[in-house]
Amino acid sequence: MKKAISFVPRAAIFLAGAALGAIALKRREGAADPAAAQELKKAIAQLESRLADQGTASGERFTQIEARLEEHAAKLAEVPSTAQIVTAMEQLLSKTMASLDERLSSQAHSIEVLKTTVSQTDSLLERVLESLDSLQTFTDPSELSQDILLQRPV
Repeated sequence: MKKAISFVPRAAIFLAGAALGAIALKRREGAADPAAAQELKKAIAQLESRLADQGTASGERFTQIEARLEEHAAKLAEVPSTAQIVTAMEQLLSKTMASLDERLSSQAHSIEVLKTTVSQTDSLLERVLESLDSLQTFTDPSELSQDILLQRPV
């Protein structure tokens, strides 16, 4: 940007020098044509006016560009850095993993309790079945039919 700004004054100096050179050349030739001199002065004035307008327009444009650069710099300063994003992600992942570990531990405990309960239920059911078998052998139905007290009178 600074290079572009530095070209404007150099171009103005060059054009002014060219105009002065043309005027000096006319004077050396001895041509004192007032109409030509007037036309040349008019052309130089127009050139200087356009050059001034161009310089003003360039200055305004550079001011706008600098303002936009400042806005972008402010917005960029608001964006979190990569380190901040990584730190936030690590914290989130850590919390998630801790929650997952807690839930898995709870489920593992529940499975152990369920295994114990199933084992106790199996043991209890086995004892109940053994008790039923022992009662059945203790009171055999064939013995009941021979018992006189249990027979019906015909």
